[in-house]
Amino acid sequence: MPGSVQGLMLIVYDIQSARAELIGHGVDVSEVFHYDEGHHAVPGPEPEGRSYSTWASFSDPDGNGWLLQEIKTRLPGRV
Repeated sequence: MPGSVQGLMLIVYDIQSARAELIGHGVDVSEVFHYDEGHHAVPGPEPEGRSYSTWASFSDPDGNGWLLQEIKTRLPGRV
């Protein structure tokens, strides 16, 4: 069913570049955000630039929800 899948993940190295590329293709992408210690979304990238902590979101033409997540350094043991 169109739009029934939410929380799909697209992992990127440079979220600003990925966001700009998607926008260049006509995708309506949210502003970049991160979560504070209370798990509230806060505008802008994670202040310390930590991997796994900066996000943006968009929906595909079918209405499925996607999250961009910036990962520059993978956790130990992950390839």
